[in-house]
Amino acid sequence: MLNPFFFSRRSLLRTAGGVAGLAFSAGAPAQSADPSVGERIAREGLAPQVAACITCHGARGEGSAAFPPLAGAGKAYLTAQLEAFASGSRQQAVMGPIAKALDAAQRASVAVWFAALPAPLALAKETPASPSNRGAWLATRGRWQDGIPACAQCHGPGGTGVAPYFPPIGGLSAAYMQDQVDAWQAGTRPPGPLGLMGSVAKKLSADDVAAVAGYYAKLHAAPASPPAKALP
Repeated sequence: MLNPFFFSRRSLLRTAGGVAGLAFSAGAPAQSADPSVGERIAREGLAPQVAACITCHGARGEGSAAFPPLAGAGKAYLTAQLEAFASGSRQQAVMGPIAKALDAAQRASVAVWFAALPAPLALAKETPASPSNRGAWLATRGRWQDGIPACAQCHGPGGTGVAPYFPPIGGLSAAYMQDQVDAWQAGTRPPGPLGLMGSVAKKLSADDVAAVAGYYAKLHAAPASPPAKALP
């Protein structure tokens, strides 16, 4: 008998891929992406408006509690976020001006370079779920009677992410995650493939959000590779 959770994730991934493909093909012509250009922007920035991506997101795109990891997050996801920042459909005071200062080919190049880097997170140890632990329960079981799937269905065990469409969330700060849910609830961040996060966010109470954010914030997974050497 098929595991219903596995089937659900597989269906989501397949459908999300189709939706993302339609979205990109329906827009502007595909831009040629040059990883070497992406690396240069990521490491050095573009004066005067574009700071080096690694300043906030880490030398290997590993991120930190306040800044999400980009390495291995998936080209489609990263491209979609940069395009959303550039268009203003995802609003953020720092990333908006940076994305707008890059042209479409440069944004695609940055996305391709980060997507090709090894994902920085190893599997983190999860808290056993029980109904009394709201964060762990919603993260690993969901609340299907309210139409809320488990976060792990898309973001993977320990919040390590499932490329190319679902980013890692384990170890991010609770404040950052709460800000993202607030943005989905307010409509200032695009809802993502299938409109999934926009729909789920609106079904979560403030207590739900705080519990899930607190749960994932404590999942500090070990790096999958040695720390990067300091750049010259």
